[in-house]
This record gives sequence, C-alpha cells and structure tokens, in this order.
Amino acid sequence: MSSSGLRTSLRTRRWFSSLPPIEWLSLRLQEALIGALRQGPIPQHVAFVMDGNRRFARQSHIETTEGHNLGFEALAKILEICYKAGVKVVTIYAFSIENFKRSKYEVDALMDIAKIKLSQLSQHGDLLDRYGAKIRILGHRSLVNQEVLDAIDRATELTKHNNKAILNVCFPYTSRDEITSAIQSIVALAAPPRTHRQHLETLAEEKPEVSDAIHETSSQSRSESPASNTTSASTVVSGSPHTPSAPLREHIDFAGVHHRDILDLEDISEQTVTEHLFTADNPPLDLLIRTSGVERLSDFMLWQAHQDTDIEFVDCMWPEFDVWHFLPILLGWGLKRKRFLREVKLEEERKYNRNGNWMKGWETEEYIHSKKVT
Repeated sequence: MSSSGLRTSLRTRRWFSSLPPIEWLSLRLQEALIGALRQGPIPQHVAFVMDGNRRFARQSHIETTEGHNLGFEALAKILEICYKAGVKVVTIYAFSIENFKRSKYEVDALMDIAKIKLSQLSQHGDLLDRYGAKIRILGHRSLVNQEVLDAIDRATELTKHNNKAILNVCFPYTSRDEITSAIQSIVALAAPPRTHRQHLETLAEEKPEVSDAIHETSSQSRSESPASNTTSASTVVSGSPHTPSAPLREHIDFAGVHHRDILDLEDISEQTVTEHLFTADNPPLDLLIRTSGVERLSDFMLWQAHQDTDIEFVDCMWPEFDVWHFLPILLGWGLKRKRFLREVKLEEERKYNRNGNWMKGWETEEYIHSKKVT
C-alpha cells in the first residue's frame, strides 16, 4: 500500500472507531474478552520490543517525534489491557544503548519525550496508580543526563508504594550490558575456590607467619584498589573466636540490595546469573512481542527469553499495535498453556498408573513368596 493510501486507511479507521456507538461496542467487547481471558492462564511477565515508530512516521509523512508520541499512546492502551487481564510484570524496550548512535536531534527529542511521558505515567490517579503498578528503570543510568535522571527518580519515587504490578522500563539498555553487570556483581561476591581457601586456612593454622602474610596482603590490596561499591572486610583465619570463618564482602547490586555472603567460584551457576540480573525479582518471562515484522531480539532480554518463552513477531508498526492485535496473542498463549498443562497432567497420571500397577504386582509376588516360605 502506498504512503497516501496508508494515511487514508489509518484516518478512516480512527474516525470509524471514534464514533460513539462503535467506541461503546468496542469497549464492551474488550471487557468481555478480557473477562474470558482471566478465566484461564494469563502470562505473568510480558515484554515488548516497541519497534516501528520511525518507519511509521516516514510512511505517514509526519515528524519522527510525532511517531514516538503515537507509540506512547499505543503503549498506554496496551498497558491497560495487560493490567486488566492480570499480567503482573510488563517490560518495555524504551531505549537501547545503541540508539545513542542516532542523530543528536532525535536522541535529544527522545530524552525530552521520556521526561514528559514518565511524568504523565507516574502522576497520581493516572494509569499506573489506578492499577497499582510501580515503575522500575532498568539500564545504564550514567549514560543519561541529569534532567532525565531527575525525571526517572521522581517517577520511581511517586510509584514506589504501588505493589500490585510492575512496569520495567529498559532505558538505556542492552542485554549484553545487563549480563555484564550481573557478572561484575557475581565477581564482586566471589571468593577463591573452596579448596584453595581451605588450603590457605590450613597453612595459616600451621604457620602463624602465613596468617600474618594473609592479613598484610589483604590490607595492601584494599589500600591499592580504587574506591567502588564493593568493600572487603579484614581476612580472618578460620577458627578465630567471635569472627566469621571466611572473609565477608559487602556488595550493593543494581537494585540497591546489600549482600554480605561470600560466593565460591564453584557454586556459580545459571541460577546465580539469573539472580543478579536487573529482573531478578520478577517472574520468568512468559511472552515477548516485537512489532514491525522484524524477526530478531535486538539485544533485548536475551538471558530471560528461555525455552518456555513464547516469542511473537507481529507484522505491524508499534503505533498501529492495538488491542485487536494483542488480545488474540494473549488468547493463543492461554490455549497453548492449557494444552501444555493438560499434557503434563496426563503424563503424571500415566506415571502414577504405571508405578501403581508395578507396586501392586510387587506386593502380590512378595505376598506369594512369603506364603511359600512359611
């Protein structure tokens, strides 16, 4: 379709949907569908790659910033559907670290939009407050200017008491940066391997001068290392009275959580990395949706998109993505999850029946054998 035809089609659709009778019928139908969806399984964590704002603006011959504004309007409608349906966590890819490579004009415009929209979202009585959702900003704070940081802090402060749902705004973010931050947090917590530490402690018990050397080395390393969020307590020889048996390290992670547990390198696992991601306290990612027809994740939620995550690529631009695109996806997810749960239940029943029959046979044979012996 040509750009002029696209604009005409969009205008016609918006005009038609804004007619009072059509709008009333549409709302009633939405409520009925959402009510039906709530009777079955609902994804607890949904993520969106909101792609296509710029292309939509070019196709519609409007300013790029206007395309982003229309994208925000689409987001507000989708968030309302999510929270009405019972989704607990929504994660949106608002701004990639790679987007700083765009023109300064567009980057500045996006930052201005972010300030305005964060303020609108977090205002008392608005969307997030109605549904008890708090804003969390996931990303590299040091890359944005102070005005945007102030807007971020205000938004998180105003919604921090909401506890029914979460809106994760990835801004500025890439999954590689998130995983790197997680690894840095883990390294800050990691102790020498258990066998190596036990060897040092054994030597320290046998030779007091080794203990002194350990203390001296620890003091030197603390004095020489630059200041950071990670601090080390004095190394303590195992068995000392009223002291821990291993050096303690305090770490403040991205979410501001204090950790004082020491971590052995042998204990690091996939779960360890998961627990240090920005989304550590969120439910697993159930559904990831990307608009614009592009079929890639673009460095978004790479770790979280596991084997149980449904990924949907939708062939429309984000400003065009509406409830009639979204509800069928939710319905399809619910049907697949019901089918999966039914298969799991049948498999469990088959296992139970097999085990039950085997046990009955074993009991009969055991009984017959005992009778023969007597």
